[in-house]
Amino acid sequence: MSAPPTTRGEPITDHRQLAAYLESGCKPSPDWRIGTEHEKFAYRTSDLRPLPYDGPDGIRELLTRMTRFGWQPVEEKGNIIALVQDMANITLEPGGQVELSGAPLETLHQTCAEVHRHLRQVKEVGGELGIAMMGLGFQPKWTRDDIPWMPKGRYKIMRDYMPKVGSLGLDMMTRTCTVQVNLDFASEADMVKKFRVSLALQPIATALFAMSPFTEGKPNGFQSFRSHIWTDTDADRTGDIPFVFEDGFGFERYVDYLLDTPMYFVYRDGVYIDAAGQSFRDFLDGKLPALPGELPLITDWADHTTTAFPEARLKKYLEMRGADGGPWRSLCALPALWVGLLYDQVALDAAWDLVKDWTTAERAHLRAEVPRSGLRTTFRNGTVRNVALEMLAIARDGLARRARNDNWGDDETHFLDTLQVIAESGRSPADELLEKFNGPWGGSVDPVFKEYAY
Repeated sequence: MSAPPTTRGEPITDHRQLAAYLESGCKPSPDWRIGTEHEKFAYRTSDLRPLPYDGPDGIRELLTRMTRFGWQPVEEKGNIIALVQDMANITLEPGGQVELSGAPLETLHQTCAEVHRHLRQVKEVGGELGIAMMGLGFQPKWTRDDIPWMPKGRYKIMRDYMPKVGSLGLDMMTRTCTVQVNLDFASEADMVKKFRVSLALQPIATALFAMSPFTEGKPNGFQSFRSHIWTDTDADRTGDIPFVFEDGFGFERYVDYLLDTPMYFVYRDGVYIDAAGQSFRDFLDGKLPALPGELPLITDWADHTTTAFPEARLKKYLEMRGADGGPWRSLCALPALWVGLLYDQVALDAAWDLVKDWTTAERAHLRAEVPRSGLRTTFRNGTVRNVALEMLAIARDGLARRARNDNWGDDETHFLDTLQVIAESGRSPADELLEKFNGPWGGSVDPVFKEYAY
């Protein structure tokens, strides 16, 4: 999750400012950028336990030592809770998962180099502290009670609220990791088309990146347990939001959705004020119980847009949110998949042709079944694997047409190779983990902490 805002922003005096905030993200295609984010589990190599915040090998010490690479600390009540550098930041998820939110970059070559540089830095510091990191969709070994909570005000509010609206929200906060990419749009019409394609195909991405088959040391029966967790986190702010496919959808309709999404908090003067369950509509009228008589600032609206959790999310850009965290190669493959589909007009048209006649019921079927069955999920006359192969072919053609070459003359298509192997074989990362668990690992998940460490 993002670092706290550094400025307060202008007051909201007109409802039209809400849609205008989203619309301000529109930009011409030469200015489109790629922002890749990924979370990872940090743990002690001696006993594989997740890191506490304090202590000689804790999260605070990790972040402090990362400043040697030019990262600047961000503090909350005297605790370092984030690092910033240029347009990138490193933040903490509630259970100590470490997230890199990368800078907006022009090519996949650049974003992959950024990921590599970051992982090299955390590996250097981790080696000094006796800690390591790995990417999986769900914590494979430890219980919820084993996970230390990070000292961030917004997480205390969410921790208290989550059990009121679902049974798995605390697991989402403390035991999941994802990789996502943030992409731009040119206009409202371009946003709508990209949003619809993204939502429809998000379950296919979930199947390709599925890597969370273990819970507390045992197989859990899922390909992506992380994805399943979102189905029982908070129905007010999750799901595949079918209204996006209705006639007339645009920025204003998404604003209505956000206004119907209950609030979590308001940030004022370094403090998160508990507004959990309260209405942003009341806030606009100066009737928010948490801050009676006050009107919201544009930063409050920006914060509120981050508290809805659909499978694809609209802010000033679109976020693809359907993938499990995974190994280094998947951190480059995820943005490659979506850039190939959405940043080339021919590819975007082809992707829309692929999904435009899918019904609401079919999309709901994919969302419900893919977390458990992955690429083997039945769909129409075939399986999700068949759709994945079509999706990858469209993305590969899109990347080829982008023709963004690196210093060696290679274009961006090779970043899809790992996904091509998965789709052609029908063997997901989760299948690979389960085969090892039932074979050379001898029924233990402990080897994953070594074999899949960054």
